[in-house]
Amino acid sequence: MILMSGRLIQQLAAAAAGEVSLEIVFFTLLLRLPSFLEMILPLALFISILLTYGRLYAESEMTVLTATGFSNFKLLGYTLMPAAMVTMVVASFTLVMSPWGAQKMEALYQKQSQLTEFELLVPGRFQSTKSGTRVTYTKALSDDKTQMHGVFIADGDTLLLAESGTQYVSDDTGSRFLELHGGRRFDLNSDSLELQVLDFDLYGVKIADEPEERRKLRKEAVPTLDLIGSKDPKHQAQLQWRISLILMVPIVTLIAFPLSKVNPRQGRFARLFPAIVLFMVYISLLIAMTGMIEKRTLKPEIGLWSLHIVYLFIATGLLLGPEWLRRQRVKRL
Repeated sequence: MILMSGRLIQQLAAAAAGEVSLEIVFFTLLLRLPSFLEMILPLALFISILLTYGRLYAESEMTVLTATGFSNFKLLGYTLMPAAMVTMVVASFTLVMSPWGAQKMEALYQKQSQLTEFELLVPGRFQSTKSGTRVTYTKALSDDKTQMHGVFIADGDTLLLAESGTQYVSDDTGSRFLELHGGRRFDLNSDSLELQVLDFDLYGVKIADEPEERRKLRKEAVPTLDLIGSKDPKHQAQLQWRISLILMVPIVTLIAFPLSKVNPRQGRFARLFPAIVLFMVYISLLIAMTGMIEKRTLKPEIGLWSLHIVYLFIATGLLLGPEWLRRQRVKRL
């Protein structure tokens, strides 16, 4: 709910600014739901193991289970069963559902970008666009609001007159351009009061660059099969990130199981805070290292796998360390 409400506020702000249509706000939230869940489910499983087994230890029920011959490794085996189910769910989200949702959102944003600003224009009226630095006038507007006729644009000391204008969105960069056909450009130098006049058949004006969120969404929308074998660092980073979310589930399960062991006098929340800190460091390093792969400052061969190995060693130490120390003490005695 925290993630969804935060995203809703951002989308409503974008709709209020005229960047997106209000009609698609809730639909985009639904499309982003798999990408939220693939991050939340590993954390939810991690906390649930800590709280559930922490309560069993705090109420001495684990002591009873151990006394009846129920070993920790047997209990770990039972724990890995729901963890395997969560792993499969996360895999379906990160490998299939999230890229599919990102593709649908990309299509929606692509359609919206064609309507932005043009949708707000009213023929025969001078209108100031978003930032207020540009004033646009059109004598007539096509029914689908994609083509202007009799265009006048005032942008600072530059005036543009054109017979017609259409909007163009670059598929490569996502930037939006206004293409003017058959017109004249007037540039006024405010210092010398000189006027420069330029006639043109085709003139392009950049309206806006692609937002950062759109650039991120473009990477997420690439199908998983297309990422495999790609030499593009961004694609390699995206593929490793998707696989990392899957590997994270069994690793955090192995970490949470020994950390849930508490003394009955301590209470079941004794190790909750340090355990969550350990998890947050894990996810934060994954995000940081993903960015390093994109920027070519970290080799893909090392990539995120090194971090998973480190945390796997931590899990192994937490699982086997106490028993090894106990045996060492017995040998000394």
